Amino acid sequence: MRDTAAIGVGLWAVVFLLACEGENAPSAEAPAAQAPNSPDTTSKEQPAAKPPRTQALPDALPNGLLLAYSQFEVVDGKATAKPGPARLEILTRAGGNWSTKVIEDPESNVFHKAMLLEPRGQAPGILTLGGSSALVKLWRPTKGRLRPITLWHAEFGGKFNRMRDAEVADLYGDGTPDIAVATHDQGVVAILRQRPNGKWQVAPIDKKKDTFVHEIEIGDLDGDGVLEVYATPSDPNKLDAEAQHGEVVRYVPKKEQGRTVVADLGNRHAKEIYVGDVDGDGTDELYVAVEALTKGRGASLEIIEPVEIRRYDADTLPDAKIIIASIPDRLSRFLTVGDVDGDGKKEMVVASFSKGLWLLRPGKDSKSEWGIESIDRDSGGFEHAALLTDLDGDGTDELYVAADNQGELRRYVWLRGRPKREVIKRRDIAMSQMTWNIMPIPAGAVAFP
Repeated sequence: MRDTAAIGVGLWAVVFLLACEGENAPSAEAPAAQAPNSPDTTSKEQPAAKPPRTQALPDALPNGLLLAYSQFEVVDGKATAKPGPARLEILTRAGGNWSTKVIEDPESNVFHKAMLLEPRGQAPGILTLGGSSALVKLWRPTKGRLRPITLWHAEFGGKFNRMRDAEVADLYGDGTPDIAVATHDQGVVAILRQRPNGKWQVAPIDKKKDTFVHEIEIGDLDGDGVLEVYATPSDPNKLDAEAQHGEVVRYVPKKEQGRTVVADLGNRHAKEIYVGDVDGDGTDELYVAVEALTKGRGASLEIIEPVEIRRYDADTLPDAKIIIASIPDRLSRFLTVGDVDGDGKKEMVVASFSKGLWLLRPGKDSKSEWGIESIDRDSGGFEHAALLTDLDGDGTDELYVAADNQGELRRYVWLRGRPKREVIKRRDIAMSQMTWNIMPIPAGAVAFP
């Protein structure tokens, strides 16, 4: 991410002028997307149909959302570049209304991510990743409010100190959840392991000077039953950089295997990857959102090669370019996967910087170009956080999007093959907050006074 939480006034203005460029006024409904091919509903072999889906929200939802923010002081009705404390919103729905609980942490000026963590033998809590200062904290309800304990506080020795991303999985096969963490700006990747006494131990597995590690994913591409950790190191962030070298690297902690380059992106880089079995063949794949190659700056910036979504399997060479989709934009920071239409097959949503939301569907050959449909052109943001998840528990995923350019949190459901949009939360001053991540959480896990 070009995640300058404490950014200079001039740079902030440039970033958000670019972020707003080319956007139209919000509409009440997402522009119609191309309807997918429908099965022959007259066939006697068709499975029993689900009840028709509706756009209406249930009065209560079994799951809620965690929204991680940086926020900025507002003067005379305009957002400034001065950061406030890191902010987390817990959004739940009951009694026909959405409600929001807020956590602020003055020790950091950004929460890059928040998620549920269930340590072995301990009560679950909300894990947060803070930047400037770099802090991993676990928040639990105590006496009617969420209170944190610090699992890791670090100063890496460079210009920035940020906990940038994390994923949780049993990396060593011992039944205990581990936390893989990416950081800025000295290339540190670390594993937080819970010891038998319940305390957490930090085990760095990589470090590289002047390197930003943006993203962590965990999966098993080679199918050997041992989980791998994937990360996205790159050169330091630059505004309007024409070239920025980046890679995707792999670690296998259980086998004590260090950094292996699985994707060499040359003069381009990625800030977003996804690992999982999207095509349904039973084996995980790696998907990389490669940011555009550009020339010029500001108003004269020209896209030479647009955003590409590339696929890598266990046997794909690092310099291969298996492109499943091209997105006509310069940045893309979120890939999210789920089943939007309830047919049992997965789709991928790509959130791009200023050209909206895109739905990708694998075809018969999932290693070639995928089908692509526009979901909504009137949606954008520097991060443009997006999440496919099933909050209502009906077996089909909804899409939740932080359209920061428009100052809205939006929900999309697919009805008769088309996405329908509704706004579930608005803020008056769009640029007063930047949404870094959205994650689901069971409503019961945050049910405290």
